Amino acid sequence: MIHRRIVTILVALVFLGALWQTSAQETGTKKTFVIVHGAWGGGWDWRTVSDLLTSRGSVVFRPTLTGLGERAHLASPDIGLETHLTDVVNTILYENLRDVMLVGHSYGGMIITGVADRIPERIAHLAYVDAFIPESGESVADLAAKQGSSRPPDELQGGFVVPRWVRGGTPPPTDVPQAAKTFTDPIVLKSELRARISSTYILTVDRGAETDAFDMFAARAKTKGWRVERLTADHNPQRSAPKELSTLLEQLR
Repeated sequence: MIHRRIVTILVALVFLGALWQTSAQETGTKKTFVIVHGAWGGGWDWRTVSDLLTSRGSVVFRPTLTGLGERAHLASPDIGLETHLTDVVNTILYENLRDVMLVGHSYGGMIITGVADRIPERIAHLAYVDAFIPESGESVADLAAKQGSSRPPDELQGGFVVPRWVRGGTPPPTDVPQAAKTFTDPIVLKSELRARISSTYILTVDRGAETDAFDMFAARAKTKGWRVERLTADHNPQRSAPKELSTLLEQLR
């Protein structure tokens, strides 16, 4: 009798598991996200958003780019844009990921653009979160100049751009200096398939504000026919509005 009850319970659990999996697939919540952080940051900064997405059935990878975050011990002024593109391309290839929802924040927009150019067949959707949208031949420095912004000379130290908002001696996790070469290297784009990938731009705007420093990229996204969403948050919505951001990301198609 006890043996029969155990068998019945096991069958019920298997049935419920299959039912949950089917439900997740039907509602479109089971997706594979690869999230690329912004300049000076790391995958650590996106843990809250990652936890929210995984709690609802998605699979999330948040690679840290070479020389940043927990990989700061690999920092070198020789690290360039291509190094960071390869970081994410290899994450997708070595994890054998397909139908990827590729998300890039700020500087991460440079990276996801290059990744989609190199392996477009692996990408289902691109999401730019208050991010740069480069055309071939443009660098972050070029785009920042078009925004009308410039960096004070004292930010550049020994081939690195130093985040001024981080106080010396601040323990991890924190933003760290990033190789200047990653900002000055132009991106080279070759694949026509990249333009066919469904894309979304998420523009973050401070509460009560009408404009944002990344307005020009939201406008660029509109000219490309992309979906454009507006999110009330500062430039780091992974910190200021993680729930709202994760909800938007889950709606990607």
